[in-house]
Amino acid sequence: MKSVALLVLLGATAAVAEPQAKEQAQRVFDAPTGLAPGWEDLGWAKHEIASGAPVRIDFSGQAGWILSKPDLSGSFVALTFRARVPPSLGEFLEVHLDAQRGGHFPRVRVRIPPAAANGMSEVSVSMADLNPRGALFNRIVFQAFREVGHDEVLLDAIALVPGIPVRPPPPTRAVRVSLECGATARPISPLIYGVAHGDPSWWETGTPVRRWGGNPNTRYNWENGHAWNAGNDWFFRNVNYGNQQGAAWETFLEENAAHGVRSALTVPMIGWVAKDTESYSFPVSALGPQLKVDPQNPDVGDGMTPDGGMVPPLSPSRTSVAAPPAFIARWLSAIREREKSGEKSGFRSVDQYILDNEPTAWNTTHRDVHPDPVGYDELLDRTIRYGTALRLADPSATIAGFVGWGWTSYFFSARDAQPSYGAHLDRLAHGDQPLLPWWLRSVRDYEKKEGIHLVDIVDVHYYPQGDNIGIGTGGNIDSATAARRIRATRSLWDPRYVDESWIHEPVRLIPRMQAWVRENAPGMGISIGEWNFGAEGHMSGGLAAAEALGRFGQGGLTSAFYWTAPPKSSPAFWAFRAYRNFDGKGGRFLDFSVPAKSSDGLTSVFASRDASGTQMVLVLLQLDPTMGATATIDAGACGTVTSRRGFEYIGDGGGFFSVPPLLPPAQGGLQERLPPYSIMVLDLKLDPTRR
Repeated sequence: MKSVALLVLLGATAAVAEPQAKEQAQRVFDAPTGLAPGWEDLGWAKHEIASGAPVRIDFSGQAGWILSKPDLSGSFVALTFRARVPPSLGEFLEVHLDAQRGGHFPRVRVRIPPAAANGMSEVSVSMADLNPRGALFNRIVFQAFREVGHDEVLLDAIALVPGIPVRPPPPTRAVRVSLECGATARPISPLIYGVAHGDPSWWETGTPVRRWGGNPNTRYNWENGHAWNAGNDWFFRNVNYGNQQGAAWETFLEENAAHGVRSALTVPMIGWVAKDTESYSFPVSALGPQLKVDPQNPDVGDGMTPDGGMVPPLSPSRTSVAAPPAFIARWLSAIREREKSGEKSGFRSVDQYILDNEPTAWNTTHRDVHPDPVGYDELLDRTIRYGTALRLADPSATIAGFVGWGWTSYFFSARDAQPSYGAHLDRLAHGDQPLLPWWLRSVRDYEKKEGIHLVDIVDVHYYPQGDNIGIGTGGNIDSATAARRIRATRSLWDPRYVDESWIHEPVRLIPRMQAWVRENAPGMGISIGEWNFGAEGHMSGGLAAAEALGRFGQGGLTSAFYWTAPPKSSPAFWAFRAYRNFDGKGGRFLDFSVPAKSSDGLTSVFASRDASGTQMVLVLLQLDPTMGATATIDAGACGTVTSRRGFEYIGDGGGFFSVPPLLPPAQGGLQERLPPYSIMVLDLKLDPTRR
C-alpha cells in the first residue's frame, strides 16, 4: 500500500488545476447532473445519490464505492474530486484505479483535512501515483483503508484531467540474453498448451487441445449421455450435464472440432457410473442426521456424521451401474464409428484417452462406490484390464495412465496413507519402491510378457502447495505471496529450488519424471494432466502461467492441461496468447525449443525456431513488479536478424500491443526494454547464413 502527500485546497470554489485543464476534464460525477454518460455505479458501500447533491457515502466496514466505464479511453494526468469528511473519521480514505479483468495499481492514501463551514476540500491525485506504469483502466475506487464509524462522507465533482503524464522511466537492471542455436533444438508438442472446460471463451486462448476430465468424469455414463456423479465435491449426488442436443461427450467433441481443437477424453475405470441424473448416496431419511445437507434437498446428506465422522455408504447400486472394461470399450467403438461416418477421412476426434482421474483419491472423492483406498496392486490391475480393453477397441489409440493427484501420490498409494493399514506397508510390500516408478516398470513388464502395448503416456497432476497460492481466481495477491507464486514455478525444473511448502525439498518435477521414465519405461511420454498456479486474474498468476508454459516446451513434455481454462482477458489468458496467438492473427511460439539463458533470475527467456531456422519467436518475462530490465539479446549464433516485431503485455486489462525496439537490430543483436511485471514476445526473421 502506498501513502503520498496530495495537493489539498480548501473552499467550495478553490481551483485544483489550471482553468483550461479543468474545463477539459472528463466528468465522472457532479451534483448538478449525477453520473456522466457511460459511467456506472457499482457500489458496494451504503450510499445515496440525490438529484442536485453530492453523493453521501457510509465507509464503515472498510467499504468502498466503485465507478466504472467499460469503454474508458484516453490519457490522464490526474484524478480530481471534492470531499467533505467529518472530523471524527480522521485519515481513512484511499483511492485506486482498477481494470475489469484485473491489473496492478497502487493504493494511494488520501489526506483530507476538515473543510470550512459549508465547504468542501478539493483534491488532486496525480496519475504518476495512481498509475505509474500507464496501464489501461476503467474503474475508480474510493475505499476506507481502516475501520471507521457510520458518519457520512460527501463526494462531488469527480473528474479525470486529460493530458500525457510525465513519468520518469521505471528503474531497470541490465540483463544479457543469449540464444544457443548451435545446441540441439528439441521439438515442442503443441499439446502442452491444453486446457480443460471453462467459459465459452476457452478457445480464444489459442489452445490446440481440450481435456474432458476432473472428478465428475470418473462416474460419467456415456450410454446415458448426461449422467455423472459429483462425488464429495457436491453431496455425492448424480447430476445432469445439461442442455446439449445429443450426449454430452458428443457435444464436447463437436465443439472442439468446430474450433479446430483436438480432444483428450477421460474414461472411467472405477467400475461404476451414474445410473440416472437424480439419485444420491447418503439419504438422511435412511442414514440419519449428517453434518451438512444439500440446500436444494434436505434429504441429501454429505456422508459425514454431525460430529465429523464418516457415514458408511450404502450399496453402489443406489446411484450407479456397473461399468466394467467392456462398457468403456463400447464407448471407444462408438467414437470410432462416429469418426468413420464423418466427412473427414482418417480423422481422429480423440487425440488421447486418459485412464480415469486421480484413482488414489477415490476413497475420498468417490468413497460412496469405492470406500477402500487404492493400493499398488489394484492400480496396476485396473490399468491392465481397462488399458487392454481400450487397446483392443482402438489399436491406434494414444492412452495415458496413472493420473496421480499430486506430490505424495507419486511415492505412496492411498493404502499407505491409511493408519489402519500400517505405516507405508503397501510400499514396503512392493520392495519399498515409490509408487510411480513401480507402476511404470510393472506396466512395461506386463506389456513385454503379454505382447500388448497398454500405455503411451504417464499422466501426473501438479499444483503448488505453498500457503495461499491458490487455484484459478483464488489465491492471495499481496507482494510476498505473488513473488512466492512465481518462484513456485521453479519446482517444475530447478534441482536447487527447495519447495516453499510442507514439501520442503526440491520437487524438480519434469527432470524427476524424465528420469523415472528413462529408468523404468523408456519411450513413454509425460503429461501434466492438471496444473494451475492461482491468481489468474492478477499479473503474478499470468506470469506464473507463462513461465510454466515455457518450461513445458523446454522440458519436452508430451502434453499439459491447465485447470480449467483462464478467464477471457485475464493475465493467465494472455499468457496462453503469448505462445498461441500473440498478434491476433495466429502468430505463435514455433515448433523447436532453442536453449536460451538470462543473466538475471528475475528475467526469463524462452526461445523457439522453425524447421528452417529463418524465423524465431522469443517470450521474455519480467518477473519483478517494481523494476524493469534493459535486455541485450545476443542472437549471433542463430544468424543476423533481418526483421523484428515486438508485442508487450503489462497486465492492464488490455492485451498485447506493438512496441518498437530500444535499439534497432545490429549484427544479430537486439536491445529491448522490459517493463516491470510484463510479458514480451519478439517475432524475428533471420538470415542463418550471416553470423
